[in-house]
Amino acid sequence: MSEILIKNMVCPRCIMAVEKIFEDQGIAVDKVELGKVSVPVSLAKETEKNLEKALQEMGFELLREKQIQTVERIKNALHAIMQQEELSTDLNLSDYIHTIIPEDYSGLSHLFSTTMGITIEKYFIHLKIEKTKELLCYQELQLSEIAWRLGYSSVQHLSSQFKKVVGMTPSAYKKLKDKPRESWDQLK
Repeated sequence: MSEILIKNMVCPRCIMAVEKIFEDQGIAVDKVELGKVSVPVSLAKETEKNLEKALQEMGFELLREKQIQTVERIKNALHAIMQQEELSTDLNLSDYIHTIIPEDYSGLSHLFSTTMGITIEKYFIHLKIEKTKELLCYQELQLSEIAWRLGYSSVQHLSSQFKKVVGMTPSAYKKLKDKPRESWDQLK
């Protein structure tokens, strides 16, 4: 069995899109997850080139360098956390990432920071703020419910981080006619 790592897979729809690409390319898969596809055999060079082109057309990218692959695995682990219905207030990122990538966290943190230009923790905060924006757009939940779902200890903590990242309070953002958002795969 062989593992193919793919950049920009950030949600369940991405998984479906990549499954379809592999199907269209006639490549059998064992399993498709955020950021990786398990195939029963290694791909021939020509098949890999065709796959790479098809993935790029849909906004995905094959990952070949080990360090870049590791950074993507960290990002995918963080994206997976964000797919949960609610986050725990006592979530420990270093412990969680260590369960996914059993390597020294300080080394992973340094690699992530030098590659991405942002710490793992700040990247995760940005993900949470983008999720907050999404939930504010739906206008179904109060800010206190959003804070609770995203693992914030208080509404004030969420509001403070939101203002620091976005430059305005959640209330001011909610009042905007056009609410700007970033897709998770574009976050830096």
